[in-house]
Amino acid sequence: MFEGIFIEGLIYGIMVLGVFITFRVLNFADMTVDGSFPLGAAIMAAMLLHGFSPGAALGIAFAGGALAGFVTALIHTRLRIPDLLSGILTMTMLYSINLRVMSNRANLSLLRVPTLFSRIEEMAGTFMPPEIAVVIFCALVVALIKTALDLFFHTDFGLCMGALGANPQLIISQGMNPDVIKTCGICLANGLTAVSGSFAAMYQGFADVSLGSGMIVSGLASLMIGEFIVRSNRISLLTLRVILGSILYRALMYFARNYGYYINMTANDLKLITGILIIICIIISKKGFFPGRRKRTSRLP
Repeated sequence: MFEGIFIEGLIYGIMVLGVFITFRVLNFADMTVDGSFPLGAAIMAAMLLHGFSPGAALGIAFAGGALAGFVTALIHTRLRIPDLLSGILTMTMLYSINLRVMSNRANLSLLRVPTLFSRIEEMAGTFMPPEIAVVIFCALVVALIKTALDLFFHTDFGLCMGALGANPQLIISQGMNPDVIKTCGICLANGLTAVSGSFAAMYQGFADVSLGSGMIVSGLASLMIGEFIVRSNRISLLTLRVILGSILYRALMYFARNYGYYINMTANDLKLITGILIIICIIISKKGFFPGRRKRTSRLP
């Protein structure tokens, strides 16, 4: 039970890191996540079925997600279409692209295809339970991605990206092109989202064209939960609380699925629970129940 919660929380935590970059760092309402997540899963499934290695599939999935983010950024920066609509347009187009990637099939099964997780379970053997080995592997992957992001946001370019979301005029006054910085951030965020979709496909054993439905909502819920767990402005703690929020969100969803029948709740109510959870987080943030929290100038509290 707990192993599954940690595995899902870590896998989807990569996606939440992408949401963190767009919504919190860039202050950009990006809906592309609902399309780039299943895109990563589709690329992973299609490439594994054609005999490619999981490592190569992960690289292509990241590139595909980054390309999807580039399309969103291009629509926004060149056509001057609002960020929300830009993401919706790309997300809508990605539905057809995902079907193309999966050879016009809505679902691809990976149950008989070797994946990273199946190989790890085989290698674990008698040394440890397979679930524990998968948890350790996911934790190492997420730790590597988190460390890379922490180092990136300490570079000059990373600092400029953070400043762009808080004060775009400052970037312009320094002679930098905000569109270029924003594009790079959106590409990075959607690349991470696609990688998360790839791991989700391998773990669940299938890729589905509707896999990304409501993904941005769950990402925002995880993001807000994490902000209530850890209050800090240090980038290392900011990325850490994103991952913790993802794990806690998956735990809440697990208990809602398995014990919700006590209050006549079914799996059909999970979307309702997520929406109510986000509303509660917003109300708590608006009312200022956490004294000393630094106010943010963002589209979301």
